[in-house]
Amino acid sequence: MEKLNCEQAKQLDLVEYLTSLGHQPQKIRNQDYWYLSPLRNERTASFKVNRQHNVWYDHGIGKGGNLIDFGTLYHNCSVGQLLDRLSGMTSGPALSFHPPVLASKSIPTTGSLAGEKKDNPASKIVIVDVRPLSEKSLIDYLHKRCIPVEIAVNFCKEVDFLLYEKKHTVIGFRNNSGGYELRNENFKGSSSPKDVSFFNNDKQQIAVFEGFFSYLAFQTLNRNQNGPLTNFLVLNSLSFFEKSRPIMEGHERIHLFLDRDNAGKKHTQQALQWSKEKYLDRSSFYQNHKDLNQWLIHHGLSQEQRPKLSRGL
Repeated sequence: MEKLNCEQAKQLDLVEYLTSLGHQPQKIRNQDYWYLSPLRNERTASFKVNRQHNVWYDHGIGKGGNLIDFGTLYHNCSVGQLLDRLSGMTSGPALSFHPPVLASKSIPTTGSLAGEKKDNPASKIVIVDVRPLSEKSLIDYLHKRCIPVEIAVNFCKEVDFLLYEKKHTVIGFRNNSGGYELRNENFKGSSSPKDVSFFNNDKQQIAVFEGFFSYLAFQTLNRNQNGPLTNFLVLNSLSFFEKSRPIMEGHERIHLFLDRDNAGKKHTQQALQWSKEKYLDRSSFYQNHKDLNQWLIHHGLSQEQRPKLSRGL
């Protein structure tokens, strides 16, 4: 099997590629195919593929590009790993090459992605207000996620932001660089700059989480502890895992609470290869569930019934 190069990969049909991944368009208007974003959770399709130019744009995160840009984000992998994956797929009938667009219709590097201006300020998330949590819909959302309000208010804010001149109100979880992870029942995204959230409690051990709802679930399960158990690191994206290695390995023990999907398991195994003495996989606690918060939601146990995660920390 001959391995694809980058130029060949960019010519693979994006619509067919999304179909092969199990994503179907919610609506089609001329050459624009609209999807529920494969990169985040949403209820209104805001991920657009322009099939004529074979490019995509995700309105919720303000990013777009070609198939390689999408594939590396979707699979959380390197370009080389994506090319290996695509080479295997093209050996069958699943994918075909997209016919090149005429030069007169080509997209200039400073122009648009899937018809969206790269430099359109309205396409960027702009934080306009940050305040303590109080909005009822957000409190209700926390209840659905089994996170007590008294836990959430210690780590989260209520955030207003503008996107395409429309105001949204969400739960915001701040990172080390001043950006926010943004969530409500219908939106999942983040503001710039993207970064990790590190909580230094002057401990020799650290607990590492992929997303902040897993971190809030941990705090919920251990809410009656006297003081913090460890230092805490919330990655906010697995793309920060390897970059965070110096922070993690500055501790005697590193407790990993990553998601139990393919990407999370892969990064956990990578860490165990770095050092089985320092890194400990704690995800068996929530086996058969994607993450710690999903385990908490599934069990729906009262505070008195919930087992604690502090053992061994």
